[in-house]
Amino acid sequence: MKSLLTLFLMLAFFVNPLSAQELTGTLQKIQKAGKITIGYRASQPPMSFLDKQGNPIGYSIDLGREIAATVQYKIGQKIKVEYVPVTAADRFTALNNNKIDILCGSTTKTLSRCEVVDFTQLTFVTGASFMTLRTTDIRNNFKGKKLGVIKGTTTVVNLKKMLKDTGTDAEVVLLDSAADGLKALQNKKIDAFSGDQVVLIGLALTAKNPSDFTILSDLYTFEPFALAVRRNDADFRLIADRVISKLYRDKEILKIYDKWFGQFAARRSSAFEALIQLNAIPE
Repeated sequence: MKSLLTLFLMLAFFVNPLSAQELTGTLQKIQKAGKITIGYRASQPPMSFLDKQGNPIGYSIDLGREIAATVQYKIGQKIKVEYVPVTAADRFTALNNNKIDILCGSTTKTLSRCEVVDFTQLTFVTGASFMTLRTTDIRNNFKGKKLGVIKGTTTVVNLKKMLKDTGTDAEVVLLDSAADGLKALQNKKIDAFSGDQVVLIGLALTAKNPSDFTILSDLYTFEPFALAVRRNDADFRLIADRVISKLYRDKEILKIYDKWFGQFAARRSSAFEALIQLNAIPE
């Protein structure tokens, strides 16, 4: 009896559209505009980046598309998906100013950020590490080195704290984007570039000569990723959470993972495996 009830509830959610009178907030905005706007970072592979044709792709972009498809069913009309590039500095402003409806990238969920935006269930877990040129023998000895990091990110705070806690005298160089970090590394203006390990892997893989780079295996932070939505919009956030939970329950998330990480991280981390179990919330 319980399984039949569960099946009924799932069918009701994924099939029955909401009436126009029931739509509020972001859902109402999408219904009126006939489109959903997905914000993305253009140079954060493999989470979100541009393919050779200039189209947004990546792990988080795929999650956004899954959510957009379900939103279309829920509001009962065909909608367009529009992609809007954002930066680390303006991504939350773009969300709160209605420039985008959902932020899909490599955004870390923090309590302080929850004062500004809301977040979906966690979508990935990673940690900060360092990328160097293969010819640079750094071996976690950062004394006197120049360490690049993207300004306006949690990695800046964590990097400075790590250097302070270990008593390491190194120069922190603030950069505008991951692309700038890669360029600075190639031009030897910095000795190492710090960022989320998955992003560093993506940068190396999409570089002209991936074998030129080395990514340190040690992590010095724990970074829980999530998609960001506008605050106090429970109906839209619930749809996103339901989509994410279903991907975890059905293990469809593994297909998306393998698509973007399988070629260089076939063995999933224990943290990611735990994330799947914890976020497979029943309907």
